[in-house]
Amino acid sequence: MSTFTPPALHGIIGYPLGHSMSPLMHNTAFRTLNLPGVYLSWPIEPGRLPAFVDAARLLNIRGCSITIPHKIDIIPLLDKTSENVREMGACNTLYRDGEKICGENTDVIGFTAPLRKRSLSPETRVLVLGAGGVSRAAIAGLRRLGLANITLTNRRKERAEALCNEFGLLCAPWEERGDVPADLIINTTPLGMTGAQEHETPYPRAFQDNGIAYDLIYTPFQTRFLRDAAAAGWETVSGLDMFIGQGDAQFHLWTGHHLPEEAITAVTSALYGQ
Repeated sequence: MSTFTPPALHGIIGYPLGHSMSPLMHNTAFRTLNLPGVYLSWPIEPGRLPAFVDAARLLNIRGCSITIPHKIDIIPLLDKTSENVREMGACNTLYRDGEKICGENTDVIGFTAPLRKRSLSPETRVLVLGAGGVSRAAIAGLRRLGLANITLTNRRKERAEALCNEFGLLCAPWEERGDVPADLIINTTPLGMTGAQEHETPYPRAFQDNGIAYDLIYTPFQTRFLRDAAAAGWETVSGLDMFIGQGDAQFHLWTGHHLPEEAITAVTSALYGQ
């Protein structure tokens, strides 16, 4: 008689959660690899976060993705945090180490994954557009890749200056961002995302010379920013690469396995119908 193994609980917390692709990705992976796991959506209001962590202990939740607005507030509720979390001041992943509930940040791993495939010279000049939470992951990732020539620009000047001071970056005024010489331009802003801002671009200039344009948005697959870059002969990287990279790192942390091809195909088909 075979013993019954209850599915290990995993999920995503945020508020509001909106339409996340994470349940489709992780549930397809559990099913394809025949692992006893399930991944659910848990919309948790900010005030209920401590109660959620108590529930995670009680229900033996094995892993969790964390999104806005909980990435910072979750940190003091954890038993242990990684160097990534401490460096970035944000946590996007919960995992178990024995009885302990631990925090990791896989955004850095996800961000660098597509850039590691392109051997970038240490002289690469980088321009980062935006100074929100995800730009911290980008900066930490660029540092890990050995890139030091980084200029940051943001619509709200004080946010840009705070990040530049913290990480020792060059700061450019938002109005002059098109004049910054760059071989790698990274968009961390929501400009170009499906919806009201879809026809906008964070980079209103013509792309000069050759380089790589990396948009952290993944809906639509080809933003106006990436279309303009491709038309100028630049290499383009979509935010889907980062989304899959961070999800793969989470799944590996929870199960010891990498995301199977089926999980990536399921997400791509659901997003872009291909």
